[in-house]
Amino acid sequence: MTSPKTPAEKPAPTGWVSFVGGGPGDPGLLTVRAVELLKAAEVIVTEAPEHEAMVRLVIGVPAPVEGDETPYVGPTFVDGGFADDGQPLTNALRGRLVVKHGKKSRVVRLLTGDPFTYASGPEEAQACAKAGIGFEIVPGVSAVSAVPAYAGIPLTDKNHREMAVVTCGGTVDWKQYADNRTLVLLSGVGAMGETAKALMEAGRSPQTPVAITRVGTTTEQSTVTTTLENAAADIRAARVAPPAIIVVGDVVNLRSTLSWFETKPLFGWRVLVPRTKEQAGSLSQRLRDFGGVPEEVPTISVEPPRNPLQMDKAVRGLVEGRYEWIAFTSVNAVKAVREKFEEYGLDARSFSGLKIACVGDKTADAVKAWGLRPDLVPTGEQSARGLVEEWPPYDDVLDPINRVFLPRADIATEVLVTGLGELGWECDDVTAYRTVRAAPPPAPTRDAIKTGKFDAVVFTSSSTVRNLVGIAGKPHPSTIIAVIGPATAKTAEEHGLRVDVQAERPDVDVLVDALADFGAARRQQFIDTGLPVTKPSDRKASGRRKAAVK
Repeated sequence: MTSPKTPAEKPAPTGWVSFVGGGPGDPGLLTVRAVELLKAAEVIVTEAPEHEAMVRLVIGVPAPVEGDETPYVGPTFVDGGFADDGQPLTNALRGRLVVKHGKKSRVVRLLTGDPFTYASGPEEAQACAKAGIGFEIVPGVSAVSAVPAYAGIPLTDKNHREMAVVTCGGTVDWKQYADNRTLVLLSGVGAMGETAKALMEAGRSPQTPVAITRVGTTTEQSTVTTTLENAAADIRAARVAPPAIIVVGDVVNLRSTLSWFETKPLFGWRVLVPRTKEQAGSLSQRLRDFGGVPEEVPTISVEPPRNPLQMDKAVRGLVEGRYEWIAFTSVNAVKAVREKFEEYGLDARSFSGLKIACVGDKTADAVKAWGLRPDLVPTGEQSARGLVEEWPPYDDVLDPINRVFLPRADIATEVLVTGLGELGWECDDVTAYRTVRAAPPPAPTRDAIKTGKFDAVVFTSSSTVRNLVGIAGKPHPSTIIAVIGPATAKTAEEHGLRVDVQAERPDVDVLVDALADFGAARRQQFIDTGLPVTKPSDRKASGRRKAAVK
């Protein structure tokens, strides 16, 4: 007679599923553990249509491009919200789907909010347990607390220490909520009329404050504040649709002073970022910090020079001590020289005894990341002209060599070469890389550019202006034009664009800060005049005044 198996004797799990809370929508609310699991997952079973884009942003894996023959490296995404026929999956069918993939892969089942709060996570986890598949639960930030917080509404304060979460739609005894505690209502938009009536009949004041926040924690978030007696009518007037979180109680009044998310200077602005794909990351992140929604459109492709012999000769000369200085005029120039060094098996030690000049802080940061320290970075205007103004003249006593290695783009200006020549230096002006116009963006993006669906566009160089206009056309007159410096501004004006924002110095962070200042001032003007705050894309101008060509 055999004894029954103990839990320790159960067959080892044949797969593994991580039930991960995806939070209410803002990728920044994912936990550290959630990001770790998403990066390691072989299969990701999503719940909402927007989950795949959010995950790709977080783990840095772009979506495959049709026609691109580059091998795809990344997780497989499986829609856990809808079947192939477009019908919503039941909890049971979701469980089967998760079990199917969990038997042979490391799976992340990504659920909105928290896996065990107002979600199908418990049923799916039971299906895994029944199938002998190991699993773990990674809690996520719940919309119950996150959405009101993003709306500037605390659920408790010193005068209101209790709260209750109620799922509407079924039979609810509203009499038990007649006191003044805060209520958080889930799935309550459609039933708000009946709910408000029941709460008032139970004893709640008709003037009790109510806030309805839809698609909370995302840049599409919007909040309607009203009272119990007017809630149903105001929801209809504002055309509020699920998903939405409703807060009932006096704490709603604190929103007038605590609203922080929807009041960001670029909140909800769709901002076009026409840059090389490699350089758009930091700029886009800073736009997100101000509430913007960046859309990166490559306009320039950086490629090696057609004839590499000139660079090869210059790098050999650098190693042999032919130069006194090397002048970097861009991050791309640093990258080109570094790649050439790696090609030859060289490292930063070859710069010993060589002085390094950088046109600006960003270029200097790229040099520092290589383990080098720049000797000259302009303290004033960060441009070729600014670099020349601070460059020391050649001294035949103090300077043993009078040559400068200048690796640059194929379309760079002659300002630096001419200026250094006047100071007594001889330049080896070498093409280190080429900038080539990128392919046109997809038709919907081109249409959005021309019809004013972008609120702003940030130009970081003259070439981005020329190339964007060349591959996609001119931005609509209502679109705010922000440029990084005078040369870019002049190019924009030559293309018939009026410049609204110009950075004080040529730095992408300063450029975004200037755009944010513009957005904040614009918002304040609406408030001061008693008008509703709108985005530039909401108010199409009849025509942008063409700037005079100088």
